[in-house]
Amino acid sequence: MNLSSKSATFLCFLLLPLQGAEEKSVTFSKDIAPIIFENCTTCHRPGQIGPFSLTDYKTVKRRAKQIVEVTEDRTMPPWHADPGDVKFSNDRSLSPEQIKLLADWVTADRPEGDPAETPPFPEFHDKWQIGEPDQIATMAEPFTVPAEGRDIYRSFVIPMNLEEDRWVEAIEFLPGAPEVVHHILYFLDTSGKARRYDAEDKRPGFNGLKSTAGFGYIGGWDVGTEPTELPHGLRFFIPKGSDLIVQIHYHPNGKELTDQSSVGFHYSDKPTARPWTIIQVPPHFGQLQGIDIKAGEKEHIEEASFILPEDCETFAVNAHAHHLAKRMELTATLPDGKIIRLLRTTRWDFRWQEDYSFEKPVKLPAGTRLDMLISYDNSASNPNNPTNPPKDVRWGPQTTDEMGSITLAAMFDTKDQKNATHDALRVFLVNQLIDRLWEGRADVLGSKNKQLQDSVQMLKALDSDKDSKLSPKERIPAILFIQGSGFLKRFGAIGFE
Repeated sequence: MNLSSKSATFLCFLLLPLQGAEEKSVTFSKDIAPIIFENCTTCHRPGQIGPFSLTDYKTVKRRAKQIVEVTEDRTMPPWHADPGDVKFSNDRSLSPEQIKLLADWVTADRPEGDPAETPPFPEFHDKWQIGEPDQIATMAEPFTVPAEGRDIYRSFVIPMNLEEDRWVEAIEFLPGAPEVVHHILYFLDTSGKARRYDAEDKRPGFNGLKSTAGFGYIGGWDVGTEPTELPHGLRFFIPKGSDLIVQIHYHPNGKELTDQSSVGFHYSDKPTARPWTIIQVPPHFGQLQGIDIKAGEKEHIEEASFILPEDCETFAVNAHAHHLAKRMELTATLPDGKIIRLLRTTRWDFRWQEDYSFEKPVKLPAGTRLDMLISYDNSASNPNNPTNPPKDVRWGPQTTDEMGSITLAAMFDTKDQKNATHDALRVFLVNQLIDRLWEGRADVLGSKNKQLQDSVQMLKALDSDKDSKLSPKERIPAILFIQGSGFLKRFGAIGFE
């Protein structure tokens, strides 16, 4: 071999890695489009909540650097559950490999590649995301949300006009003014009370903070919630003659808007496969938790625990708080001492709340202790703090107030197990009320009437050993008294009845 042939061989050897790199170069068509279409385009397309579209090569190329930034810091796609003991079936977070592909594509100057390799654009429903409902229940009148002012809680009565009992396999909410609808709760009323409330109010609907006692709770929707069919053959029950009550939380955004929202129902010919409900720790979004966060407090911790009285299987978890929340955790300590972390988020975002669905149901035997922890930041350094300078914050429905709870969806073998769990949650709520009255916090019920003051005196009298606290034995007559007093009627349903 002469020198020239050796040089040629050496040159070919040097070119081999470059040829391999060229073959493996990242392109939009082959590598990036599948990531964008699967994880971004649902929201980032015309008519949806994304502020710009990501629907083709040109729109993605234009935002490429921004996409890399928000995916590397995991701001996008929105997913706030940390990796833990339980895998989620609806996990939208990107893998490290996907995040690296996006960065490599930008480094390579965002090549398009062969357009023929671009996967088909996903099919999206123009209106209902899970298909046309069997029944659409729409607010009878539009409601005007002012440009400025306090948050509004308003309930709207929608007659279902059902002539027979029905089982529901999926519910989808369609906000009429998504810019100002933050979250909703669904209730059913067969008593006609909601209609009376509506008739007494001159405006459409009625005050959403009225008692929900007597109404059947069937769930809700938050910004970020994706409609899906109930898993494991579970169903909601709607008795004939029911009125639907849609309690909507409106958050004015600087522009007057009109809302006329709808709810779509998908019916099933089959009843629920198993009894099921929700287990909220603490109940009613922490109204009796005694939340009191001082101005400037960097880390305020609220904790609550609930012991399951019956075996169950949990299949989803959801968290709720307002702007000051930073970290939220729920663990299950089984009777044998094993600890399962059901949810942990160190990046709570009030603007995006959702259900985290478990890939497989988690069995929790009777005696399991559920421990909830929420950390709040009421300092001036919290960019999400709605008040500047910070002010003292207690529980309340406004977004400048706070609340906090974590909710499990759980199924049972028998209706008796479900009922026993509801009874235990009511006792939990009663014990919280006893604690707040003992502390002189009658304000947690929004009232300072004489009956509450008399209850405080009664509780003090039950402290027979005068140790300034109530032992479990001393609490028994207090629990019985409160259960029979009617104090808790204002809280309504404790779970899915």
